[in-house]
Amino acid sequence: MAKLVFGMNQSLDGYVDHLEIRTGPALFRHWIEHVRDLTGSVYGRRMYEVMRYWDEDRPEWSAEQHEFAAAWRSQPKWVVSRSLKSVGPNATLVSDDIETVIRGLKAQLVGEIAVSGPDLARSLTDLGLIDEYRLYFHPVVLGRGKPFFAGPRPPLRLMASDRIGEDAIRLTYVPA
Repeated sequence: MAKLVFGMNQSLDGYVDHLEIRTGPALFRHWIEHVRDLTGSVYGRRMYEVMRYWDEDRPEWSAEQHEFAAAWRSQPKWVVSRSLKSVGPNATLVSDDIETVIRGLKAQLVGEIAVSGPDLARSLTDLGLIDEYRLYFHPVVLGRGKPFFAGPRPPLRLMASDRIGEDAIRLTYVPA
């Protein structure tokens, strides 16, 4: 049975913003390995549109960015959206009966499935489908933006804390 994991970089005050929060080399390496090891990812529409950046190689990319892109492209993706009409390579559009689809993925697959996007994570949390939350805190305060928890925080139990790179701390929680 697969495990559904929601994890994102965030500010100390709980906001996620890929343009404002920078990852250093050690954390970027962590994300490369993480993505490479995933069974797949479930994306909300907005996060999927952000991640489509990795669909095509760019000449200005470093070797690490090319490596991340290759890992991202190779994994299966399920995109939860009622407004999108199509999705890119190696992706499946999920527009109806999200609960059944996600429960089916968890039952049929083995390994970790990443959840990407706070709004999607809220919906999956409300359905009791997320098995683990990974909060990657960075030493920045944004004071605005999209919160990591798009709704009320579910009751959680701390399982681990890890320093990743120079600036990030990962806290791992499971539903209590």
